[in-house]
Amino acid sequence: QALASEPELMLADEPLLSLDIARERDTVDRLADLDAGVLCVTHSINPVMGVVDRVLYLGPEGHVVGSVSEVMRSEVLSELYGTRVDVVELDGRMVVL
Repeated sequence: QALASEPELMLADEPLLSLDIARERDTVDRLADLDAGVLCVTHSINPVMGVVDRVLYLGPEGHVVGSVSEVMRSEVLSELYGTRVDVVELDGRMVVL
């Protein structure tokens, strides 16, 4: 319904929740193709990292805002969580472990 009205701004709260991998990819592609601003809240950042411009990452030790390359780094996320977090490249994609 939200896509049918050609919105200027889309607010998406956990749009990938409970989707299989194929529907997850379809949904990310649809959101990325919108001629609109998209604000997406997700606990699963891996599927959207290739299409986002900016990231606001909230963790138990604070938050950080920036581009994907600024935020999605092992040292940044490790500091936010207070424990080791690995950000690695796999098949040309960034993955958080």
